[in-house]
Amino acid sequence: MPTLIDGKSVAAELRAQLRQAVERLWQERGIRPGLALLLVGDHPASHVYVRSKAKACQEVGFFSIVEHLPADTPQTKVLEYIERWNEREDVHGILVQLPLPRHIDEQEVLLRIDPCKDVDGFHPENVGRLVIGLPGFVPCTPAGIRELLRRYVGSLSGKHVVVVGRSNIVGKPVANLLLQKTPDANAVVTVCHTGAPDLRPFTRQADVLIVAMGVAGAIGAEHVKEGAVVIDVGINRVVDSVSGKERLVGDVRFEEVFPKVSAITPVPGGVGPMTIAMLLWNTYRAATGEIWKPHEAT
Repeated sequence: MPTLIDGKSVAAELRAQLRQAVERLWQERGIRPGLALLLVGDHPASHVYVRSKAKACQEVGFFSIVEHLPADTPQTKVLEYIERWNEREDVHGILVQLPLPRHIDEQEVLLRIDPCKDVDGFHPENVGRLVIGLPGFVPCTPAGIRELLRRYVGSLSGKHVVVVGRSNIVGKPVANLLLQKTPDANAVVTVCHTGAPDLRPFTRQADVLIVAMGVAGAIGAEHVKEGAVVIDVGINRVVDSVSGKERLVGDVRFEEVFPKVSAITPVPGGVGPMTIAMLLWNTYRAATGEIWKPHEAT
């Protein structure tokens, strides 16, 4: 019987551990981790994500700031907020919710965040550190994927990991994370994407298949090797043909793939909850002065 990889329960466990760590940090050093969140515009999904992150901060005992700016806010105003938070000692992490309105240069905004407060792991300095194996902040979704694999799969050394997707948020960083020559990685990693005429020759080789395409139901049983582990990162909103109601589905056709695999993440309840959990841990480490290393277990 395939194993259902329960990201929701793992994330809850990580938050419980973090609550205790935050209490000790306050008692021993008088530090309360602080996260500043900036939302620009009225993207519905972004509102949901920011509310979830602020709620999670409250749950574990963090101090948080949430600023919501209109969609027509000039870039200079956005940069002013970041500079102000860079200078505040009680703000240990800064998160700018993406996507930003088109008139704002996303890269310029990310570059302005102090790399030591870049708890999303998107600053080029942290990206470069990940690539060459130096300490830095790892993007939260890849970090969450690695934690799930560590708990449910164990050693990846020598295993073939195939990543479908090449985004800067998931595909590229998770590939770099899992190929590092470290105890919990050391995998043989292949990256493929929708530019391939046929993904099956790549995906069928995977011992671990990580799918981050953003295309609902793109991966079916014909793409998956018998006994593989499948990590579905996709979160797609579709209208149910029977009920007419909107529901969340992944990039993998779950019911079709499930009988073939040894383990798989559901959508929702798989990778999603881990992203916020790892954001909280990154912020905690920023507050303590610790640096996240790719080979560290939480």
